[in-house]
Amino acid sequence: MAPNILAYENEDVELLPEFEKKGYRTTPIIYVNGERVPRDVATKARPNQTLLSFLRDDMLLTGSKLGCAEGGCGACTVMLSRANVETGTITHISVNACLMPVLAADGCHITTVEGVGTVKGDNLHPIQKAMVDMHGSQCGFCTPGIIVAIYALFANNPTTAYVEEHLDGNLCRCTGYRPIWDAARSLCTDSDSGVTRGPCGTSCRECPERDECEMECNEQDKLGQKEEKKTESTPKSKTCCSTSDHKISQFKDTIPESKSEWLEQPSNLFPKELLLQDSTAEGRELTKPLIVASCQAYHTGTTWFKPTTLIGILDLLKRFGNDGGCKIIVGNTEVGIEMKFKNAPYSRLIQPSESISNLYDVTTTPTHLEIGACTSLSTLQHRCDTLSKDGFSPRTVNPLHDMLRWFASTQIRNVACLGGNLVTASPISDMNPMLACMNANLIISSLSDTDANTIIRRTVPVSEFFLGYRKVNLQKNELVEKIEVPLLQETLEYAMPFKQARRREDDISIVTAGMRTLLAIKDGGFIVENISISFGGMAPTTILATKTAEFITGKPFNETTFENAQKVLKSEIALPENVPGGQAEYRMTLACSFLYKFFLGVALELKKDTAVLQGKMPGVEIPEAPIIEEDEVSGAATFVSAKKPTSRGTQKYPAPKVAEGLEKELYDIKSVSISEDGSKKQRLTIPLAKMNAVGNATPHMSAPLHCTGEALYTDDIPLPSRTLQGSLIHATQCNVTLENIDVSSGLEIPGVISIYTYSDLANIGGDNTLGPIKHDEVLFVPTGDKIVTVGQVLGIVVAETLESAEAGARAVKVTYGTSESKPIISIEDAIQAGSFYDFASHVIEKGDVESVLNSKVSEEGQVVTVSGSFRSGQQEHFYLETNCTLAIPSESDTNLTIYCSTQAANKTQMFCASTTNTPASKVVVRMKRMGGGFGGKESRSVFISCAAAVAAKLSSRPVRVTLGRDVDMSITGARHSFVTNYSASALVTSDGVKLLALDVKLYNNGGCGFDLSGPVMDRALFHVDNCYFWPNFRAAGHVCKTAQPVHTAFRGFGGPQGMAVTEHVIDHLALACNVPGDCLRRNNMYKVGDHTPFGMVMGESCSGKWNIPTMWDRLYQELDFPSRHAAIEEFNSKNKWTKRGVSLTPTKFGIAFTSRFMNQGGALVHLYTDGTILISHGGTEMGQGLHTKVCQVAAQAFGVPLESVYINDTSTDKVANTQPTAASMSTDMYGMATLDACKKILDRLKPIRERLGNQVSLREIANAAFFERIELSATGFFALDESRCGYDFGPPPDDVSSDAPENQWRGNPFNYFTQGVVSCEVEIEVLTGNHRILRSDILVDVGSSINPVIDIGQIEGAFIQGVGWCTLEEVIYADDDHTWIRPAGKVFTSGPGTYKIPAFNDVPEEFNVSLMEDVDNPVAVHSSKAVGEPPFFLGCSVFFAIKEAVRAARSENHNDSYFEMRLPATSERVRMMCADKIAAENIVAVRKNEQDESSESAILDTTQLVSSFQPKGSY
Repeated sequence: MAPNILAYENEDVELLPEFEKKGYRTTPIIYVNGERVPRDVATKARPNQTLLSFLRDDMLLTGSKLGCAEGGCGACTVMLSRANVETGTITHISVNACLMPVLAADGCHITTVEGVGTVKGDNLHPIQKAMVDMHGSQCGFCTPGIIVAIYALFANNPTTAYVEEHLDGNLCRCTGYRPIWDAARSLCTDSDSGVTRGPCGTSCRECPERDECEMECNEQDKLGQKEEKKTESTPKSKTCCSTSDHKISQFKDTIPESKSEWLEQPSNLFPKELLLQDSTAEGRELTKPLIVASCQAYHTGTTWFKPTTLIGILDLLKRFGNDGGCKIIVGNTEVGIEMKFKNAPYSRLIQPSESISNLYDVTTTPTHLEIGACTSLSTLQHRCDTLSKDGFSPRTVNPLHDMLRWFASTQIRNVACLGGNLVTASPISDMNPMLACMNANLIISSLSDTDANTIIRRTVPVSEFFLGYRKVNLQKNELVEKIEVPLLQETLEYAMPFKQARRREDDISIVTAGMRTLLAIKDGGFIVENISISFGGMAPTTILATKTAEFITGKPFNETTFENAQKVLKSEIALPENVPGGQAEYRMTLACSFLYKFFLGVALELKKDTAVLQGKMPGVEIPEAPIIEEDEVSGAATFVSAKKPTSRGTQKYPAPKVAEGLEKELYDIKSVSISEDGSKKQRLTIPLAKMNAVGNATPHMSAPLHCTGEALYTDDIPLPSRTLQGSLIHATQCNVTLENIDVSSGLEIPGVISIYTYSDLANIGGDNTLGPIKHDEVLFVPTGDKIVTVGQVLGIVVAETLESAEAGARAVKVTYGTSESKPIISIEDAIQAGSFYDFASHVIEKGDVESVLNSKVSEEGQVVTVSGSFRSGQQEHFYLETNCTLAIPSESDTNLTIYCSTQAANKTQMFCASTTNTPASKVVVRMKRMGGGFGGKESRSVFISCAAAVAAKLSSRPVRVTLGRDVDMSITGARHSFVTNYSASALVTSDGVKLLALDVKLYNNGGCGFDLSGPVMDRALFHVDNCYFWPNFRAAGHVCKTAQPVHTAFRGFGGPQGMAVTEHVIDHLALACNVPGDCLRRNNMYKVGDHTPFGMVMGESCSGKWNIPTMWDRLYQELDFPSRHAAIEEFNSKNKWTKRGVSLTPTKFGIAFTSRFMNQGGALVHLYTDGTILISHGGTEMGQGLHTKVCQVAAQAFGVPLESVYINDTSTDKVANTQPTAASMSTDMYGMATLDACKKILDRLKPIRERLGNQVSLREIANAAFFERIELSATGFFALDESRCGYDFGPPPDDVSSDAPENQWRGNPFNYFTQGVVSCEVEIEVLTGNHRILRSDILVDVGSSINPVIDIGQIEGAFIQGVGWCTLEEVIYADDDHTWIRPAGKVFTSGPGTYKIPAFNDVPEEFNVSLMEDVDNPVAVHSSKAVGEPPFFLGCSVFFAIKEAVRAARSENHNDSYFEMRLPATSERVRMMCADKIAAENIVAVRKNEQDESSESAILDTTQLVSSFQPKGSY
């Protein structure tokens, strides 16, 4: 059978009669949300179709989202329920519908988010209601998956510990996770709402001995109670305070008294037909095997088998296995990836039925643990936990259980099987090394060649199963039937798992290990009788370190033996510098570190065993275990076996008020507020509302729709008839000429309608050029032009199905020319080649930098000067909703309607018009909501929409283009990486240290097109001073032109990269001046009246109230920073292998577009005769709550309840010529524009209101106005005062005043600053590089908040996104540092498998956020401040706290000198920068591996090598 041919026919169809005679059925039986899928729909289910595709495309259930197609984000999560007919029990599990084949749901019940609850009739499930009320949804794209994941957990075990342990398979890019945690815990059956219990189990506050008890838990709880009373006594007019525990307690009062009703919903919804197999037609059918042979048009012809006996499986393997296209499939977690991303040709898929018990059972014998090969990893995990609690060989099952906790995610573990994990032979598998070191065996089965009913079995040790990369000792007609794990002895035998990844949860390992040893008593001590050491991530296969084991065996069990063993291990696992996967030094260091951790762990366990042995062996002298010094004990700790931490926090904000802002000055609109008793402090314009809209903590207005999956995103829009699916054709090389595109092969793919390239665009007169500032990009590369980046778009294929379109794109043959030069990829490459966008190079300078930096002495004191460099990496936007466009032509293709996910509706409109040669007036762009944007859809979404528009116009049919996650991440650009070289000086006097001068040269990587890289660099220049006064300052910015994809806006827009440089420089100066960094920062903050390098004066009239010093002092005092420093120093002195660090970091972020013309916005307001209001404005909603805030502003103006105001979408035919939703300016602009329109309507209504009186409703007033022919619609417009925006980088005019602050003539780039301070405390594991955020306290000045809970949500989300940038998230390219990736210039990190954003487990364990009080901002709407971008940089405080912890570790090794800690602080950088003996030896070892030891270069300066070592990165 030919594999993966898109055809109408499948030759296996001819086999159906044969298999039907054998008892096979041909139609799956699937239930969804309590109803059986109709037969005519069920017959559409294809073997290679995912459950998600079936639900969305065939059942039109769009609540479950496609986020990544590889099970890495959880947006697609649904619940699968299956009955055990014998026991009558129902199993509920969460699964990734994007990976699970629809036919694997045969005999199952699927619950999607639509089946959980609905907004119709206010039928939200308590989980959905909790998410709404606790503000757990922002953009809402990830929310349905999270809801269902929690729903499935509650269906199994609704306890806090269970939820905290297993909520690990979903990602959220917006919220920062804290409110989701609160919502989930609020419904747990055992939640005590923060009640502290001692070891006795009694609540401390209910303990009769509370006053006398001196236990730490009681003392801490007493302090907590005092704080609660202090908060309660605070006048309500001052502060609103809400803790996680308080919210959980409050919410419990709002849910149904009887939890059983909604907790039992999953089981009550389960179809009875699936429970009663023998007595129903469906049940009887389900006992039969299943065959489905797909032959649908424009889809791959594949066949699905579901045999119900082991012989049935083996018979299929014997018959079809040698074809090479036959695959056993259980969870599809690996095969699905191979088929989706590697186009693996599997034409026949075999799913073993769960009725084959020996494949799915976990059983025990006196000598072994036996695991069916198809047993899900979750089943094995929970079974091991149960066995351990029952006392069955804990030493055997605990290591397996602990490793499985961190294996992928709950959704993956629920379906993935252990046999599949072994057979796929991943070199970085977590379980394979564990099984190998435990001497596990595989039982492999096949059918006899002579007797079809005889099964032949053979045994293969796991350690001998792996033959090479992805090759195993398994014939094509064989099946792994079960795994046998020998039981460990009760004493003196130990097995331990080890793992280190980029992120703790749901991440593949960098290095993983399983180690087991058996000790014996000999010659008055303990010797190593037997040891097995197995690694993943150190070779193309799972390996055993046999030489190291041989070295250790027979030797005394002591530290010396294991230290010497590390030398053997380094030689045995030696990696070359450019080993595939990279990180050679780190991987070798981890392997040696794991070995040392194993010694420490066994030594501590042995100490316990000696006591046991003395009791069991009276009269026998039991030797003492090796003594482990107290400061070494922490080295044995590992997150693998530790309890997952709980995250809780406090949110404080000023009591809601309606403050007067810019609207009073511009529109003479006076602030009106309603007191708590409902009386008006001033007369309302139209008095209907019972409470204020502005200032109120209102949930996101779309949150209920988010939580039920009923909110529509672009890819959810019902498709018009005859819609085509589009797939882009991408270049696979760069720095070469496009010689030819042969589309003939693509057109031969069934279902492909057409393929469009540049020539087709030219034929309709379209303009091929793109670019938001400079038109230096093209939509489709013309033949003969240079291809400037891997992934550049060459054309588009449109087809009847997405499968056909993608196959067509792959089939297109592209001919490339040869390259005569090496591509410029990194910033270093660009500097060396002089490749810059020179027109965008700018300098900000004040004072006399040169002379100050060159001076060595001063009359006032000593001048200290430092020089160095700093690098910050890129960051992928990872919005959960990838770029998507639906383009619909109409009116004989003269009109286009574009539905898309974009921050820039106007820009999309104009370029869709130009590329299709259509007047802009005939192109309408509509944007309902985005599933996240973060700047990534400000300009980089445009070319996708243009490609769809061109295809729609040329084909005269609607076209939808939805980028796959891998494509989106590969071609749409990222946050700019920066390399900065600096010199700085400070004056050391008896009064302290004062900053003197800063000279920085900043380079960013703009990629192959200019896009917004210049403005990004400009904002970096405007923020590189951060909050500090530099009397002499020079900052030069250069944008590098490289072969990377075009890089673009990202939350912060260059500001964070600039501020990170400053904080690094301050640390460097503090070290050189021998003063604490906190003191240097505080003593050099701006004071009122100081002016910035770009000429803005710090103070209310120019830049707003300057609050940073006050905020800093407040946190410093409230957190008792001196005591915290002392506590950390004490902790570090007692723990060699665990270090802590704390940082206090300020930020000021300028608010305004730095280009003056962009600071404008429009709105359209309609008042209907029923008293409701519809608003349209130029901003777009991406989760930031813009629409909610604008509705609040309008509701306050009209004096109506918030629910009377609505925003439908953003559309260019309602509000034209809009600006991108960016720069955190949208509420400022569109709130004011909306108020302008509201005022016009209110002014028209004023005579009627005065005539009818204040007690009539707005509906009555609107009706009266309508009959009096008074217009009830108005446009509004707002433009920021030109004196408060815009900056001129040009040469100075002749008449510049010498009395004015330097550069003030250039203008004020910002209207005001949003300000914040954060303290973060972290803990690092020196031996692995793992880190935890113990506590974060954030204080932000957001003016008078329009909606404090939305603002707090933005702060938390931005903070965690900032944490991701500076710790976990690393974009890697095929560059000189990563030559194992090809072709040159390719993005390696193109999905959640390789790129890690923060997960639920990465949230600070204590996460406190406060909004500053009494900080009104009169230059913005209702005295508020922008909040979207400013808090992002606060996440960098984690980076600087980690740096402090690393500094403590380096000090332990007598290395107190300056070091450059590059950003991000990945686990690799943290581990290697600690520069301890183990790390140093492996750095040297890798370098020696690369050198010819006979040459002179083999003589290394090891000290210099280690001190200058930097882990590789793409910058």
